[in-house]
Amino acid sequence: MTNYLDFEKPLAEIEGKAEELRAMARTNEEMDVEAEAAALDRKASDLLVDLYKSLTPWRKCQVARHPDRPHCQDYIKALFSEYTPLAGDRNFADDQAVMGGLARFNDTPVVVIGHEKGTDTKSRIERNFGMARPEGYRKAIRLMDLADRFGLPVITLVDTPGAYPGKGAEERGQSEAIARSTEMCLRIGVPLISVIIGEGGSGGAVAFASANRVAMLEHSIYSVISPEGCASILWKDAEKMREAAEALRLTAQDLTKLGVADKVINEPLGGAHRDPRAAIESVGRAIEQMLKQLSDKSPAALVEDRRKKFLSMGSQGLAA
Repeated sequence: MTNYLDFEKPLAEIEGKAEELRAMARTNEEMDVEAEAAALDRKASDLLVDLYKSLTPWRKCQVARHPDRPHCQDYIKALFSEYTPLAGDRNFADDQAVMGGLARFNDTPVVVIGHEKGTDTKSRIERNFGMARPEGYRKAIRLMDLADRFGLPVITLVDTPGAYPGKGAEERGQSEAIARSTEMCLRIGVPLISVIIGEGGSGGAVAFASANRVAMLEHSIYSVISPEGCASILWKDAEKMREAAEALRLTAQDLTKLGVADKVINEPLGGAHRDPRAAIESVGRAIEQMLKQLSDKSPAALVEDRRKKFLSMGSQGLAA
């Protein structure tokens, strides 16, 4: 069953009518509805192109949060082989919102880390909807330290509304864990590549995305705060999230202009959720290309590359 977003309701009606006609034909073999259904398919295809040719920032937020969008575990399963997960932070617990371990990417040994939101009610609760606690960031620190010691490239897949702000997380040092994870990103002497595959929310995303190369899927978002949170602070009205999304400059296209993101990865027409396999393959090609760009750099050069990237961030947009 297709999950339609609010702005896709006209599309849902057309595709629904085409499916109804075909369902009627399946129950009555004498009915010939294929020509009419095919006409509806063409109309739906044209409407899909029209809807997605110029999405507003708020609509991109909706697409980035689509429940059927491929998640971290989908990318790991499709793009990596010999994946061996690492669990726990050697201090408190294993955070299911963060998954990561040793793997091979195109037969190259790597460490892969990512946020996982879950795919149904049970798994979303177990994964805390992709909102990591301190133990999740400490798990990531363990993995990055391991990668640094053994000279393994690190690939991170970011998809989180932000770090979990609960009382227990704060008591266990949430902000300190995020800061140390960000520090580890900046310190390691191996290639670090980050891909924003859905949402990149606040420090919870920065802790994985302080990388040599940051790529974003075409309809993903990356921001210091959610549009709803921004609207609640600035206008005391969460319903002004559309205006906030415009002001935050959170789209892949805006962030590439500002120098925050280095690459925009095209999505299939209608978003990654309409053709997950094609989206995952595009991400794989982008990771391969970025790894090649960094493969010949020394540890010192990789650290300096990261330093320069973040010191110059935003200067492109200011100059324009």
